[in-house]
Amino acid sequence: MLERLRDVELKAGSKALPGQKGAAHAYNIKSRREEERRWVEQAEGAYARFLAGWNPRGPRKARTDAANEVRR
Repeated sequence: MLERLRDVELKAGSKALPGQKGAAHAYNIKSRREEERRWVEQAEGAYARFLAGWNPRGPRKARTDAANEVRR
């Protein structure tokens, strides 16, 4: 709610507040970038493991004896 109000104020010509950091400021912090990089590498590894076990046809269905019996 406050963000929308501030957006309207800025569009109406209100001056920007000095010393306010933008949304992308956290990306300038090296430890934050490294943390994000580790998280992405972990997610990529999980995705690779998921794809390694992927079977596009789905799991095989177990055959029961009833299906193998000949009907008379």
